[in-house]
Amino acid sequence: MLSSLVVSLLAAGALSACATDSQEPQRPATMTTSAPAETQVAPVQDQRAQAASLLMPPARDYADALHKLRAGVGGIFIPSWADPALLGEGGQNLAALRAEVGHDFEVSIDFEGGRVQRFSEILGDYPSPQEMAAHNTPEQVEAIGAEIGTSLHAHGINVDFAPVLDVDGNGLEVVGDRSFSTDPAAAGEYGAAFARGLQSAGVKAVFKHFPGHGRASGDTHVAEAITPPLDQLYGHEFIPFAEAVPAAPEAALMMGHLEVPGLGDGHTAASINPAAYELARDFLHFNGVIYTDDLGGMASITNSLSIEESVVAAIAAGADMPLWSTDEDIDAIIDAVDSAVTSGTIDPETFASAVDRVAAATPN
Repeated sequence: MLSSLVVSLLAAGALSACATDSQEPQRPATMTTSAPAETQVAPVQDQRAQAASLLMPPARDYADALHKLRAGVGGIFIPSWADPALLGEGGQNLAALRAEVGHDFEVSIDFEGGRVQRFSEILGDYPSPQEMAAHNTPEQVEAIGAEIGTSLHAHGINVDFAPVLDVDGNGLEVVGDRSFSTDPAAAGEYGAAFARGLQSAGVKAVFKHFPGHGRASGDTHVAEAITPPLDQLYGHEFIPFAEAVPAAPEAALMMGHLEVPGLGDGHTAASINPAAYELARDFLHFNGVIYTDDLGGMASITNSLSIEESVVAAIAAGADMPLWSTDEDIDAIIDAVDSAVTSGTIDPETFASAVDRVAAATPN
């Protein structure tokens, strides 16, 4: 059932509306696909371990994190409900985890400043992106990003799901002061500066939420959200991403759950839509790691898919690291991905490309 569901999603996502080809700006003749030329299909004996390496589950506490890391996951996410001891100084923190497993791994968090800054009592309290941009130059925002990055890194965190590159343009509460600006170019300039600041402190920045949430019909946390048609996004939503990606090339990208009319079938969420990943790779020339937005705690996905189904669908569509914030059976999810590669539901070359990108970005 899982296989047939994901195949139908992929088939739907791959379809393009006839009007899309005529409306989409001409791509450069030199544009190439993002898959490395040397990509190799994963050996069967390594496949389950490689499947695990693509996953970013939440960590409830030290024991939960250790279990998931021993299962082989590529990283852990620190949700708002995690045990603060993970960020503390005792023997149940992230440093102790790294010592126990014997290698480094990604530790991610949502820390934008303002209303989205987890564990601010430990990591620090910072203004919202809107406030940062209103009262500071891009250079000063870069310094704020560096200060945040220094705090995160000191507590063992090396991936920040920030900055937001959505353009506040529709009065959506879910965007609002999380956006640097109502001007797309300014949003990109300030977002890139913030990202460079994080990265100067040893923390990977993640641009979000492609293809852009600012003018969507609602909040993907509570329901499906539809953007303006694809041809209208090039002159607005895409501008911050097109500005920021080359200006902070070490940053990663987060794929949102937005439905974009004219993108693929027009009603498949971007996070599980192959056309959205193709757009990121080809239009943005983005060759880094693409994370999904939360697959476990957002109704735009959970209303129709189980966590196993959504993780498989995301990887099959082109995601490198599916992310979720809910407490799930990690072994069942690894098994689902492994089985999907074996059955062909996840194309082996798509899988191998994701494994290669994640391995190249994994901290040493």
